[in-house]
Amino acid sequence: MELTSKQRAQLRGLANSIDTILQVGKEGLTENLIKQADDALEARELIKGRVLDNNLEYDARKAAGELAAATRAEPVQVIGTKFVLYRESHRLPKDKRIVLVKPTKKKPQ
Repeated sequence: MELTSKQRAQLRGLANSIDTILQVGKEGLTENLIKQADDALEARELIKGRVLDNNLEYDARKAAGELAAATRAEPVQVIGTKFVLYRESHRLPKDKRIVLVKPTKKKPQ
């Protein structure tokens, strides 16, 4: 599912108030880190991560892209060493899920 710019803006606003829960350290993207991100996405839908300074292999954009691909998530935002990922949860009850704004259809002229 590709996010629209309005949906991305909505998710960026929601991400301002959440804490960083993932840290990509000098080990890089390990299986354990991918599983942790997958579990967190299923439980929260929106997660914030950070690439530590001691990681020489990854920058935030590369880490977010690879982690998003490994967890079937969408990268929402990358700023400095931090990144935000989103994936709709199928385990959460409907009333607890993030409701994204609907994409608008352009009127034919």
